[in-house]
Amino acid sequence: QVQLVESGGGLVQAGGSLRLSCAASKRTLSAYAMGWFRQAPGKEHDFVAAISRSGAITYYADSVKGRFTISRDNAENTVYLQMNSLNPEETAVYYCAATLKGYSHYSYEYTDWGQGTQVTVSS
Repeated sequence: QVQLVESGGGLVQAGGSLRLSCAASKRTLSAYAMGWFRQAPGKEHDFVAAISRSGAITYYADSVKGRFTISRDNAENTVYLQMNSLNPEETAVYYCAATLKGYSHYSYEYTDWGQGTQVTVSS
């Protein structure tokens, strides 16, 4: 089991940028594929991005391709999500998640979740 703590959320104007961080408790974060999901009020967890254990492979939801970048620093046990050109429809709580399986866009594949960080995009 790995404990995850997200940070970096906040209020930003439409078109702005935020960088989210996900710090992991374990020194062996490299054993986990990681993902970012978001949940707007009354909705399910939506996949945003995922990254393989080494960071060599990344995978994005179509809606964020070209604007968001997922990356990781295994030496620092941290995963990042750089978000550019944000729009108000992307207001949500953003979660990072870990899985010992390969990277996936299915939330049920992930076993460990952070508490989430709120991202609010104003119009």
